[in-house]
Amino acid sequence: MNRRQFCNLAALSPLIKPPSGLPTYTIATRFKPAQSPGSPGRWRGKVIKVYSDVCIDTSSNRVNAVVVREMLSAGIQKLTGTSDDRAAWAQFISKEDVVGIKVNCSGAPKIHSSPELVGAIITNLIALGVPASNIYIYERFEDQMRVVNFPRFVPSGVKIVAAEAINGSGGTILGYDPETYVEVNFFGEDDTRSNLTRIVSERLTKIINVPNMKEHQAAGVTGCLKNIAYGNFSNVARSHQNEKTNTYSFIGTLASVEPVPSRTVLHVMDGLRGVWHGGPFLRDPKFLFFPKQIMLGTDPVAMDRLLIDIIEEKRKSEGAPSIFDRSTDQLKSRGRLDTHFNAFIREPGHVEYASHLGLGEYDIRRIQQEVVKL
Repeated sequence: MNRRQFCNLAALSPLIKPPSGLPTYTIATRFKPAQSPGSPGRWRGKVIKVYSDVCIDTSSNRVNAVVVREMLSAGIQKLTGTSDDRAAWAQFISKEDVVGIKVNCSGAPKIHSSPELVGAIITNLIALGVPASNIYIYERFEDQMRVVNFPRFVPSGVKIVAAEAINGSGGTILGYDPETYVEVNFFGEDDTRSNLTRIVSERLTKIINVPNMKEHQAAGVTGCLKNIAYGNFSNVARSHQNEKTNTYSFIGTLASVEPVPSRTVLHVMDGLRGVWHGGPFLRDPKFLFFPKQIMLGTDPVAMDRLLIDIIEEKRKSEGAPSIFDRSTDQLKSRGRLDTHFNAFIREPGHVEYASHLGLGEYDIRRIQQEVVKL
């Protein structure tokens, strides 16, 4: 087992001023980086946005599965520069791979990775020759996944698995790898270790990340980085207490632990619908909005950088404070349904912090954004 001490240094001189007193992390992993890691991957700094005005009916909140398949096809071809779906997907996956699709179900049943999009991804994997039995839809908590009803949208044989049964039950260690973890003491908690899920360390050879577009009370936004970080490790909610959150450095640190960045070869952000306040859950229907898009890329930092702009623009249009607002006034307002209230001082700077760990491109001037409208 390899152990290395990871010290967070203010000398990184980020564009966003970091919070003071960053914690020190100990990372344990037996895995070495791949020669060509999946993230930030071959297309570092490149993001494809695909829009369709008819991808979702905003009155009924129903997704048009046919249109979503067309959006996915247009996006993957644009990203890879190919004119054929099979050739495009072959840039990431081979028929010998065991593929995990990391969904986000933390806000289910009201907000989650759309099963129509997940089903479209799986259709393309099977067309490549990947057996259904070698495809896993996975998440941390089974109770959250169950309400999404993924089986209705995917072929028989695809496995749907979770590391734990119920969120908030105290959990079990059986679904996690005891040899791959991040150790850090945030608030004097009894359990100072966050372990990687066993399915990632022991079974999967490739991961496709399918996050949502959501504001997050602690992290500012929850997109690609948080889904492969908090979604792949145990005991992560301990990072925030009262108004203080350590998401600034914890998200990127977790996302950098091998084999996560090496095996995560593609990010497909589900922006058919999103949450602009009170995330990761949908606490009130008025906080739901419809970007009507998906984003594709291999660079999770670049994608989350663009997500920040999407959330900020929506919040501005609604008269809500910026997610970068560090005023304690937001902690004292009327309550969770007040758009000026937040439970924590948000840390959207976690996206830039992750760029300093080599996970992708944060500088908007270096991000190549291409837009496809169907």
